Amino acid sequence: MAKLYFRYGAMGSSKTANALMVAFNYEEKGLKPLVLKPRLDSRDGERIIRSRIGIERECVFFEEIFVADIEETKRRIQGYDVVIVDEVQFCNPVLLRQMRAVVHDLQIPVICYGLRTDFLLEPFPGSYEMCAIADVIQEIKTVCWCGDGATCNARIDGEGNVLRSGEQVVLGGNESYISLCYRHYMEGDTGPKMRAAKRS
Repeated sequence: MAKLYFRYGAMGSSKTANALMVAFNYEEKGLKPLVLKPRLDSRDGERIIRSRIGIERECVFFEEIFVADIEETKRRIQGYDVVIVDEVQFCNPVLLRQMRAVVHDLQIPVICYGLRTDFLLEPFPGSYEMCAIADVIQEIKTVCWCGDGATCNARIDGEGNVLRSGEQVVLGGNESYISLCYRHYMEGDTGPKMRAAKRS
């Protein structure tokens, strides 16, 4: 039976790499994945999903498939064996609700990857919706500089200081974010490597 999956993790937990590997595994078995990302995610180019480890593939914009008319959405998905969505936290929550119908009516699994919370530990609207509707919620784990599990996405300035205010959505990678355990997030401690870089 097909299910709706929400796989979340802090920045740097290899969510995108996981999404690309799942797409590859389906293709290797002769199946057809539909790989999506929200139009807002423009860091790697218009229709490209790229992992930090260098693997990438072309994709389709989420908004080109999931539209206001659910029957039209289902029509656009027919012929695929799985739907994979990267950066789901940036997707429209109203349109995300259609995923239940896609999974139930078409019996196509939908696997979504994204952040659960922003740099202030507030849920993204898309992530909040996924926590409500997903059949399976799984954490993709990563570690803080101290070795403990990292669950917080700290936004940092050019000197490595943890920021405590700003817009919810600011696109960026390692230059703008660091994943920390809760203790070091609350302390604003980005680790000895970043402290050394600040001193030099």
